[in-house]
Amino acid sequence: MKTKLVDHRYGKSRVRVLKVLRDGATHTLKEIDAAVALTGDFDSSYTDPKGDNSKVVATDTMKNTVNVLAHEHLGRESERFALTLGKHFMSLYPQVQKVGIELSERVWGRLNIGGEPHPHSFVQADNAKPFTRLEISAGQQRLESGIRDLLILKSTASGFEGYPRCEYTTLPETKERIFATSLEATWRWSGEPADYEATNAAIMAAMLKPFAENFSPAVQTTLFEMGTAALAVCPEIDEITLAMPNKHCLLINLQPFGRENRNEVFVPTDEPHGQIEATITRA
Repeated sequence: MKTKLVDHRYGKSRVRVLKVLRDGATHTLKEIDAAVALTGDFDSSYTDPKGDNSKVVATDTMKNTVNVLAHEHLGRESERFALTLGKHFMSLYPQVQKVGIELSERVWGRLNIGGEPHPHSFVQADNAKPFTRLEISAGQQRLESGIRDLLILKSTASGFEGYPRCEYTTLPETKERIFATSLEATWRWSGEPADYEATNAAIMAAMLKPFAENFSPAVQTTLFEMGTAALAVCPEIDEITLAMPNKHCLLINLQPFGRENRNEVFVPTDEPHGQIEATITRA
């Protein structure tokens, strides 16, 4: 039987690095989980029956590269470090045609001791994970940043009405419901901001403002408002993709117990959930 190799990539994943950024007695933690993937002239390593490793960059070398360059270059901004890694692999190995970099971050917050932030003691802030993703090849690059697993909830100012009904529709319309979601958002950089960290914070703040302040007639409406707000606040991004699974909070029926539930007691449930996604660009 004849076969043909049509696509391939390989690399190193789960390269974890924790760096202490020191500013005198005040320290900041930067913890990343790095993945490197290379695409290029590696066909013979797959197809040569004798095995041809003459062009294969060892994945252990990739791990060591991440560690050494983190020591030299990793700072507060994941985006700049991703670019450093991508350009390193592109420039050093002629057989590499494209490099993929993904950096997921564990966020550490500063402990408050006696009401004051401690200079070198920390607590994991939350489950939300900022990330950076880079694809770089000769003459072009695509750099993205984002957030995943950001659980947000509003306990009012949300409804869902006016949808089509059929014989299988049982969901009641409502002007009042809990709106909870685990946000994943990815924005694409078309320019370089003065400060990635501050700009990412501004994007997040811009997205959360309409979520909190605007009445939501549907998750789709709020998602579009959040994406539009991100593009409005940051001219250096030209596209944003949001995924907002609807984490349902179901009103508990207390009538069998002679009580009226006035939108006070709910059952939170993750399964099954609605999955709402969209990509928004400038017109």
